[in-house]
Amino acid sequence: MSSAPGAMPGCKAMVDTGKIAALVREAAGLFADRKAAGQITVKGDCDFVTAVDRAVEGFLREKLTALYPEIQFLSEEQDNSRVDMNSLSWVLDPVDGTTNLMYDSHCSAISLALLDGGEPVLGIIYDPYARELYLAEKGKGSWRNGEKIRVSGQKDLKKSLIAIGTSPYHKADFPEEFDRFRRIFENCLDIRRSGSAALDLAHAACGRLEGFVERRLKIWDYAAGTLLVREAGGVVKDYLGNDRAMTLTGDVAAGSPAVVAALVKDYLND
Repeated sequence: MSSAPGAMPGCKAMVDTGKIAALVREAAGLFADRKAAGQITVKGDCDFVTAVDRAVEGFLREKLTALYPEIQFLSEEQDNSRVDMNSLSWVLDPVDGTTNLMYDSHCSAISLALLDGGEPVLGIIYDPYARELYLAEKGKGSWRNGEKIRVSGQKDLKKSLIAIGTSPYHKADFPEEFDRFRRIFENCLDIRRSGSAALDLAHAACGRLEGFVERRLKIWDYAAGTLLVREAGGVVKDYLGNDRAMTLTGDVAAGSPAVVAALVKDYLND
């Protein structure tokens, strides 16, 4: 796994991946502050931000801006209206799984991606509870704690473990979505619901899951995980079967190629 400063394939930036990964690990120490995790602001229906979210974002924004002042910063907890995602941009979710953090359920992560020309060229997801750091660079593969990872080789949906996201901000879609989940459940090995899209994507990249599906994810939820899955030999599609583009909001189906193809064909594209 590369850590020295250098330009990644197809990227104009000179970045030190080892230094960036170390900053993400350091920022994750803030997850342990239970008092800050209890300082909650309600943004919307089932949509929360804690003092931990704001502290992690503030720390990484300061450190990354000092290192790379030419790179824009797009994050869940800011106004992103002036960010040009076709230019070099950090994309950060300071706490993916904020509700899990509030409940101290130990299923949250930091997700950080670097976009160049609207495509991820660096992706880092860090799970501080399992102490697992996932890192992918475009053209250089995907890694977990320095060991190369691959998506599952399973091709049969009936033998596949599928993670789902329930899009809790859009409960009006409950009947349609849960009917889809029921049909997937009836035709796969089993389903899982973690509450962290970033971790679901990381687990798909390392073969702990065959697939992951969720509607209306934000770019900070899936940008880093998209590169992890693709560099691990998997695919990331929208619900119509197109390669998932880096748009602010989008539907995601990710994992092993044959399994994602089956999900899109029979359960998502309707």
